[in-house]
Amino acid sequence: MAKALIVQTAFIGDVVLTLPLASALRREGFEPAFLVVPRTAELPASHPDVSEVVIYDKKGRDGGLPGLLRTAGEVRRGRFDLAVLPHPSLRSALLALLGGVPERIGFSSSAFGFLYTASVPYGREAHKVLRNLSLLGPIGVSSPPPEPPWLIPERKHEEVALSFLREHGLEGRPKVALAPGSVWPTKRWLPEGFRRVAEALVGMGVGVVLVGGAEDRELCERIARGLSPKPAVAAGRTSIMESAALLKFCSVLVSNDSAPVHIASAVGTPVVAIFGPTVPAFGFGPYGPGHGVVELDLPCRPCSVHGGRRCPEGHFMCMRGITPEMVLKEVWARLDVERRR
Repeated sequence: MAKALIVQTAFIGDVVLTLPLASALRREGFEPAFLVVPRTAELPASHPDVSEVVIYDKKGRDGGLPGLLRTAGEVRRGRFDLAVLPHPSLRSALLALLGGVPERIGFSSSAFGFLYTASVPYGREAHKVLRNLSLLGPIGVSSPPPEPPWLIPERKHEEVALSFLREHGLEGRPKVALAPGSVWPTKRWLPEGFRRVAEALVGMGVGVVLVGGAEDRELCERIARGLSPKPAVAAGRTSIMESAALLKFCSVLVSNDSAPVHIASAVGTPVVAIFGPTVPAFGFGPYGPGHGVVELDLPCRPCSVHGGRRCPEGHFMCMRGITPEMVLKEVWARLDVERRR
């Protein structure tokens, strides 16, 4: 059986949006593997179509040229026939090239495309999931658009999530998850906005769970503080796949343009996504039907592909202008659909 290596060393959301490649390759008779950084390794390791996970600790033990060469050696020992490179970085291309992978496919927009054996157009208008799947075109694979869920927590992850919900008296109740964090400060809606949404939800008897990484815990605690009943703060308490299970058990997720949007979409949970400096047209909106987007039509939007440290105009109106009422309208609509099922 031919072996394929999917190289994705970027963020959590990027790996989630790359996972459908494994299933598409498996259907075509390949044995798929992933090369990822340590923080995201749990995602492909839990996927039933992924046979192997290669860890590249680019910010730790594999930093610098010696670490890159060491990881390339591991790739070479894997004897892969194909490398799929959705991340357009030099390191990704070098790992495949130095790892001796004979066929290497990436996007033509990459500055390092000369290291590929084949490339495809970036397809800026397509969702990132479909954009990634287009990389299989050069090997004659035309994969149908995947339907969620494609991220399926294992029983052990669900048990942790259910234990957390029981601990906070939320099992069996309608629940809305809030994800107020983001790597990029300008992609974060105002904390007071999330707090007012949480306040309205708990006031109507809806359970609220605040999710995110350990770096988001202080922000989540600040949003939850003083509310009664107090929302459950899961940020920093669950692994990525345990968080995926938690989102699976929620009725709706409210999130900035960040990884939880893609995790929730991939487990089949409706999302209300808040967009400020970025726009869904970049291909990173919630995937599939049933989701909502809250954004403002401003002449300065979009100002960045990824967001930034500060608003270049100095007013941050793309986020300041979004009201809790706008967000709650989208949440209530999805809760109403949930109640009618």
